[in-house]
Formats: sequence, C-alpha cells, structure tokens
Amino acid sequence: MRSAIANRTISLTVLVVAVAAAAGLAVWKHTVTLAASAPQPTPRAEPVNTVLRACPAPGLTGASAAQVALITGPASTGSGRALVTRVGVAARGAPLASLTRPGVLSVTAVRPAPAPANGKKRAPAHSATPSATPSPPVATVPVPGGTVIQATGAMARGLEAEQVSDGGRAAERCAGPGTDFWFAGPGVPTAPHIQVFLMNVSAQPADVTVQAFTDTGPLQGSADTGVAVTPHSMVTQSLDKMLHGARLVALQVRTSVGQVVAAVRETYSGHTGAWLPVSAAPSTRIVIPGMPAASGTRQLFLAVPGTSVAHITLNAITAKGSYRPTGGAGLDIPGGSVAQVSLSSLSGIYGALVVSSTVPVTASLMVPGGQHGAPGAFTAAAPAIQEQGMVAANVTGKSAASSLVLSAPWRGARVRLTEIGTDSGQGKAASGSVLVIRAHRSVMRQLLTPDGSRHGSAFAVVVTPLPGSGPVYAGRVITTGGRGGAVESILPVPSALTVVPLPPVQGTLVTRGG
Repeated sequence: MRSAIANRTISLTVLVVAVAAAAGLAVWKHTVTLAASAPQPTPRAEPVNTVLRACPAPGLTGASAAQVALITGPASTGSGRALVTRVGVAARGAPLASLTRPGVLSVTAVRPAPAPANGKKRAPAHSATPSATPSPPVATVPVPGGTVIQATGAMARGLEAEQVSDGGRAAERCAGPGTDFWFAGPGVPTAPHIQVFLMNVSAQPADVTVQAFTDTGPLQGSADTGVAVTPHSMVTQSLDKMLHGARLVALQVRTSVGQVVAAVRETYSGHTGAWLPVSAAPSTRIVIPGMPAASGTRQLFLAVPGTSVAHITLNAITAKGSYRPTGGAGLDIPGGSVAQVSLSSLSGIYGALVVSSTVPVTASLMVPGGQHGAPGAFTAAAPAIQEQGMVAANVTGKSAASSLVLSAPWRGARVRLTEIGTDSGQGKAASGSVLVIRAHRSVMRQLLTPDGSRHGSAFAVVVTPLPGSGPVYAGRVITTGGRGGAVESILPVPSALTVVPLPPVQGTLVTRGG
C-alpha cells in the first residue's frame, strides 16, 4: 500500500515539473545556443617586433671605458635594426652602433660621458626618506651616462645584452623597462656604499618608490616618497645614510606612473663594486641557479615582504642529486624583514638552490669573489628558461674561464647548447651539442671559444630546451685565473623570446532574440 502511494506521489511530481517546464519555455521568448565542446586550438603566437634594453654602467661619467655585448636569436630571419645610443640622445645624434645582422654577436665600446660644462653638477632633488624616524631626505641626482638599445624586427627577436667592464668581463645584464624590481643583499656594514640607478628610456615621465626591508623590519615611508624620473634620463640615489646600521637589505623598486630600468650597485672600496642581479618576484617556491663549484661559504639572503612569518626549507640540486643542506630546515623569518643563512656545507658544490616557503619570498645568493670593490659575487632567484636562454658575453682564455651550471629540479631535461663567436657569419653557429640533465640533478659545462673564432675573443651561448624537456634553470659563471680560479661574476640565464604566446579564444554562451 505504501509503495503504491509513493509511486503515485512520484508520478504527480514528475507531471507538475513537466508542466512547469513547458510553461516556462512558452513564456521565455529567447533562443539559447550552447556552443559545442570543441578541442582547444593550439595557442597562437606573434613574433617579437620591438625590444628596449638599458645598461646603467657603460658611459657613466668618471668611470672607466666599458662595452655593450648584444646578440639576437640565431634563428631570426628578415630585416631589422638595433640602435645602441646613450641615455638622453636616443632620438637625436648619431648612434654608437647600428646593427642589422641577426644571430651575430656584436660588442660596442662606450666611452664615459663628458662631465657637465664648467664642472658644475645639476642640483640634486630630494624625496622623503622611507623611514619611520626623522632623517635627512634622500638626494636624487641626475647623472650622465648609461646606454639604451632599441631593437625592431628581426633584431628584436631573442635579443639579449650585457654590460661589460673594461677588462672584458660581463658585469651585469641590461634589463628591460618594468614597473616592479626586487634586489636583496648585504647591508651597509658589508657594503658601505649602496646606490640605486633609475633609467627612464621612454617618452613618458615615471614616478618611482623605493621601499627598503632590513634585518630589523621594513623602513616605513610616507605617501610622498616618489622619485620623479623625466623621459630619457637616468638618476641615482645613495642609500648609505638611509640604511645606516642595517646588516641586511632588500629593495623593492616600483612605479606608480610609467616604467623604468632599475639597477643596484654595492661597493665596499674602489669604484667597480657589484651589480646586484634582479631577483624574481616573491613566490612560495623560487629557484636560485648558477651556484659555482668554487670553495667558500654561500650566503643566502631571504626577503619576506609580507606581514606573516615565513616557514622556509631549502633543497640543493647538485651533481649527486637533491638534498637538504645543513641549516636548510626549520627556518622561520618574520614578515617584512630580511634574513641571512650561511651554508658552509655547500662549499665547492655546484648546482641550484630551491627555496620553499609558506608565504611569498625572494632571495639572492653571494659567494666569495666578485670584481674589485665588491662584497662578493651574486646570483638571484630566476624563472625557468622559456623557448631559449641567451648569454651574450663569454670569454675563455689564460686569465678567465666561463662555464654554465644547468639544473633540472624536478623532471629530467634535454637542452641544446649553441656557441656563437664574434667571427661567425650571420646566424651561423660555430659549435653546438645536446646535453642531458637527469631529474633532481645539476651539470656543469665548461664553455670553449667556438672553432673559427680568435682565441680569447668574446662569444655568445644559446641554451634551448628541447621538446618534452622538464624545467631548466641555468647560470653562467666567470672565474679569473682559468678553471678553478676565483669567481668574478654569476649571471642567471634569462629567457630570450622570439615570439609572444597569445591565449586561445574560449567558447561562449550565445543568446538571440526570438
């Protein structure tokens, strides 16, 4: 009996729902078309046609002569041009170089800019000091010098540039304009002189804020901490007084209007010092590539820009596998501060360092060495190589040696290494090889001058992950005195894109009036 009643109840319910649905369809006077689920198309890509790069050191007044090394992707075809000019004269006057051959390494000499007429310097402007305690304002001084690279067409595809010291050693990458830059390193006790360089290579004014984090917490700023950088100009700030007493420092340079190229130099004596590499944006997992095989304690600088405590673990990716180095676990760092971790157990071990955190962090690594007046040689958190990585200026001879440290932190990887000399023809690589990197391991490859090039001349290296390869992180290391010498510079290998991927168009819900 209960079963029969239940069946009649269900039937009545179904009848009511059917009638309601029919009535609703009769009242709704719109037709609905549901797009069929189609296979997702392959993402489209457009070729890179315009690139800007800027280097702060070449052409600085009072500095020694320097060079700019430039290379584009060896597979680039078609016409294009790359103009190398001084900052401030990009739109007028003869360029330092006009380059039209894709895939050919070029090195342009840049003499120091002349001092201002009659020896007079432009009066410095002042911005409010980003500090919670009263202190003198930070002076912003316009400085002559700096070099701009404007590339179009085939000369923009896969372009990479580096500033090279008068000794022929690559000092730092020439970066592109952006709105957010991060740097981390030792503070004033180790590097008494800390300078920020801001280059505006566009026609739009830029407004910049420099936020400092230290081992004791952030240096809070007022709302009037902006630094105005006029179009086609470079300014510098000395942070020595502002950071007085700070043992460790991390700097965030960001713009509210326009874009700039930011660079930071630390010096404890002399004039050369070290250019801190730009660190990757804060994330819960970052990779620091290019740890060299040279002996000496590695100093890790960790910046936590948020307000929450960061619980951090470290993993070293070495030739023998992945493992947690001594002192790489149980690290708790307060939010808004910078911490230093000494890793003596990694002395003489090459590879990469993976930093995992419960909150976003960024970091850099210092090893003994560096150029004259530098506190050390630096590498920093960097992304994996996309499409191809490019290193513009390498040198190997009696007095120097260049090597690549490549790491596959998770899956195995296969990459093609292509070496291009200054004597190579257009797009013609002097040598190339395929390198296999096992999962959770690192390999080191000594770089040799390509066949057919003059011994000791500069050459470029292209790192191309092959199809199916896992993520690859790489750093170029230059040592003095040949193999096994002191580390002079480390450069994370950046991606040099020839195309920009475009996202596919998704299916939509379409309505039509009835």
